[in-house]
Amino acid sequence: MQHLSQKDLWPLPVYEGVRDAFRKQVIALKQDRRIGVGPFITLVFENRQTVKFQVQEIVRVEKITDPAHVQEELDGFNTMLPRPGELSATLMVELTGPEAEIAETLKGLQGLGNHVALQIGSKRIAGVFEGGRDDGKRVAAVQYVRFPVGAAAGVLKDSATPVKLLVDHPMYSHEVALTDGMRASLAADLTE
Repeated sequence: MQHLSQKDLWPLPVYEGVRDAFRKQVIALKQDRRIGVGPFITLVFENRQTVKFQVQEIVRVEKITDPAHVQEELDGFNTMLPRPGELSATLMVELTGPEAEIAETLKGLQGLGNHVALQIGSKRIAGVFEGGRDDGKRVAAVQYVRFPVGAAAGVLKDSATPVKLLVDHPMYSHEVALTDGMRASLAADLTE
């Protein structure tokens, strides 16, 4: 997927004028890209639109106008875009409650990166996690994961082939079948 450049972004005054419409567009797009797996793990599959929205919002909130600082944001966020033959997602562990309880749950999820996969038919595609998010004491509540689907990409759209996202961690075991809308949205990423 082609990286975003400064030419892809709206200048701040222009963005203020289109923000509401763009935000609605991204929210609608994410309906098929935000996938809950069990009660508190959600993956949001990223593409150019979702990443552009995040960059535009950071630039807006932090009032970044210096082109060098805008480029720094782009460089960081562009790493979230999928490379050819893969899907890329932000994984969020969405916990609420007392801090001690949340910390204990995150501690229990150590090794989560070895237990997240996309299954297309009988082919299990293990998620490849960004390093540094599991320090051996607890996992980070936000992580970045890639699924190198390669040759399995062609069957992603085939509704006769079951596709599911699964987490099979000893402390958290859940799976969800992807809807046709989810599958079509993710398959589109593999053709860009």
